[in-house]
Amino acid sequence: MTRTTATTYRAASGAAPVAGLLLAAGGGRRLGGRPKALLEHRGRPLVEHAAAILAEGGCAPRYVVLGAASEEVRARCRLPGCELLDNPSWADGMGSSLRAGLAALTAGDAPAVLVTLVDQPRVGAVAVARLLAAHRAGAGLAAASYGAERGHPVLFAREHWAGVARAATGDRGARDYLRAHSAELTLVECGDVADPGDIDTPDDLRLLG
Repeated sequence: MTRTTATTYRAASGAAPVAGLLLAAGGGRRLGGRPKALLEHRGRPLVEHAAAILAEGGCAPRYVVLGAASEEVRARCRLPGCELLDNPSWADGMGSSLRAGLAALTAGDAPAVLVTLVDQPRVGAVAVARLLAAHRAGAGLAAASYGAERGHPVLFAREHWAGVARAATGDRGARDYLRAHSAELTLVECGDVADPGDIDTPDDLRLLG
């Protein structure tokens, strides 16, 4: 893939680039309480890998929502160029982290945000770039798809942020909002370049190999 950086996109188009929002607050309850952000992947914490993918795919600025072991993540992980946000309500589910990220983004000028999850190590920069290309082509609401299944990353133009935040409860994230706005949703096939498997149980740790 030819990398398209956010700086290159801004220079070429004159538009503010799409922000990246990484949800990395999970405590890994089914992993014996191992925070997902600190799982090791290719010799570094998983949160570092996921944040780098957003940059390589073309997102800027980048926001990382932390929760479980947030102080340890801040101390151990190298996340240059990222705005780190603490979600004290992380145990309430992914929806609270999504709301925290969107609240922080409203102060900036990003026209859209691409949301990705820390526990999907095989969703890489190519998938991110495909979602950004869909947005540049006019999509205000987009999601990666894997065959017939909608997945992550997902992209929301600014006009959707308030509605997404209102609908984000528990571990459902933006699921209900996307279902309610399915007629506006652009699905971007990524099954040929990414694996949406996420790390929830000890058996899933094989995805880190």
